[in-house]
Amino acid sequence: MKVQTISDLIDWTRMMHHQLAESLADGSTQHEQEMTKLLLAYLADHETALERIIEGFEQQADSKALKTWVYDYLGREPVDIHRSCDAPFAEMNFDEICGRVFNVHNQVIDLYRDLLARADILEAQELLKELLATEEHETMRLAQQTNRMRDM
Repeated sequence: MKVQTISDLIDWTRMMHHQLAESLADGSTQHEQEMTKLLLAYLADHETALERIIEGFEQQADSKALKTWVYDYLGREPVDIHRSCDAPFAEMNFDEICGRVFNVHNQVIDLYRDLLARADILEAQELLKELLATEEHETMRLAQQTNRMRDM
């Protein structure tokens, strides 16, 4: 998908969370370790919930903000969910799974920060701030929950 506007970016982010959720869910059915299965299932559910949250932004955002062009700021696909590792989740251990998921979330956060720093239109700035805050909050929540699971 070619990202040209903030609307495209939101749609792409939603689809990225959807794809990540599917990969995590698939790994949860195939993994051999019970605790890691639980982690994968939890992460898949979290990504599905985040997909719905992101979808809500597109439905409620200011149309001027949604039409703001970001094409000039992106030279490639915004986030590569396979950048940190090409192995399937079913073959990873607890820490590798967490590392990969947090890598993806951190890439999204960095992207939103970069776009926010370049945004000229107030409506676009506000929307990007909300998207950034959501991704940061959800990543912190994931970190807390995965740390609790690790301690079990």
